[in-house]
Amino acid sequence: MPSPALIVSAVDLGRTFGEGPTAVHALQDVSIDFPTGGFTAIMGPSGSGKSTLVHLLAGLDRPTSGSVAIDGTELSGLDDGALTRLRRDRLGFVFQGFNLVPVLTAEENIVLPVTLAGREVDRPWFDLLVSTVGIGDRLSHRPAELSGGQQQRVAVARALIHHPAVVFADEPTGNLDSVASSEVLALLRRAADDFGQTIIMVTHDAGAASCADRLVVMADGRIVRDEDAGDTDAVLELMKSVAA
Repeated sequence: MPSPALIVSAVDLGRTFGEGPTAVHALQDVSIDFPTGGFTAIMGPSGSGKSTLVHLLAGLDRPTSGSVAIDGTELSGLDDGALTRLRRDRLGFVFQGFNLVPVLTAEENIVLPVTLAGREVDRPWFDLLVSTVGIGDRLSHRPAELSGGQQQRVAVARALIHHPAVVFADEPTGNLDSVASSEVLALLRRAADDFGQTIIMVTHDAGAASCADRLVVMADGRIVRDEDAGDTDAVLELMKSVAA
């Protein structure tokens, strides 16, 4: 059976903040690939470089050294306008803080990436997403009228509405209770399994990481473990061994 195609690749990635003796080397010589349709969790202590890595992979920041390619496009060769278009057209984002537009309804927030791109909404896909995330009766409500779990489900639908090549999720369950967290993780899992989306998720939660196929652990700006994600207990044991 052929190996799945790689959708994101990073080679010798480095990111340094500041100069001279006070410089902080947030990322050092990181090389990693992500196959199409995979669900990867990235864990590590605060300051380990996990968010820096995701920001570089998503084109939200530019590396000090090394390169990133998304779907065969080398990011360093893109100007700011082209990079913005690539993020808008090919990437989806789910953040800890939801990042919904307060004055827009749930439906308007979901279709925002398509609207900004000046494209027509794929209504059958929209209907499928709304059904999948279970907010069909809340489409006319604004974010302030939704619970945290409902807001994050809207954010997941927004991340998927334009058929992105990759969805980046940065602590997507960080502000949610256990029930809402489980719902959002199930949505991300289904996005990978049923819709063929590639999910790259930063998390500090072993339970969330156990929902992924693969677990990447970072420490001191480097990848120290990269293996199949086990159950919650296995993830906790792995994190203990890395911290030891």
